[in-house]
Amino acid sequence: MISLVNIFGVLGNIMSGLLYLSPLPTFWRIVKRRSTEEFESLPYICKLLNAYFWVYYGLIKPDSLLVATVNMFGGVVEIIFLTIFLLLAPPGMKTRTAILVAILDVGFPAAAILLTQFLLHEEVRIDVAGLLCVIFSMIAYASPLSAMKTVVTTKSVEYMPFLLSFIFFVNGGVWTIYALLTKDWFVGLPNGTGFLLGTAQLILYAIYWKPNKSSKQVFDVLEDQQQHEPLIPGGLLSNHTGEVTSSYRS
Repeated sequence: MISLVNIFGVLGNIMSGLLYLSPLPTFWRIVKRRSTEEFESLPYICKLLNAYFWVYYGLIKPDSLLVATVNMFGGVVEIIFLTIFLLLAPPGMKTRTAILVAILDVGFPAAAILLTQFLLHEEVRIDVAGLLCVIFSMIAYASPLSAMKTVVTTKSVEYMPFLLSFIFFVNGGVWTIYALLTKDWFVGLPNGTGFLLGTAQLILYAIYWKPNKSSKQVFDVLEDQQQHEPLIPGGLLSNHTGEVTSSYRS
């Protein structure tokens, strides 16, 4: 018999998968133009790091395979995106990306997972892995917050397309219900926050929506903007121009 946990876990996999695939228009543009232009690689480096920890958490916690599966998919997607970036970026950006990938997507997660796996007991290991997941997931919410600030400042939803906001809202809601059913607060905290932010985005959309641009134009503009929004507040990670970069989390 299929349980509610499995139903919401599968729904969560579908919605999170759509969020992981949301940068596809950006990478199709990069491939067509054979150039990364002004786009930054840091958002995808951070999303890959986040996916690693959720996969690890889903594998070591009993009955949490559905948490791992979607992030395995997301990890593969981010690796493909970063490979395209490394192939088509100019030399300076290619070097910076390779260094960040080596540190943030190879060295740091490998060290953290190995230390957690071999130095901590089972329950403590799960708690530490879950805490790392929460930290990196919450950091990623700087992006929707930035988009909401832009909407309020400009009194326009030009940079916050309805479909992406709706998927963000549903994704947070589905995983929050999954967390309540499984009593998994490490899943519930970031996704409950995502659900609230998604709700706020839809409210802002209802307040400021004006029929002016096509959805395709708006999505392209959003993708451009997301490359230059802050992922980590306070300028902890900056690009070569001194600006901080960001991305959505799934």
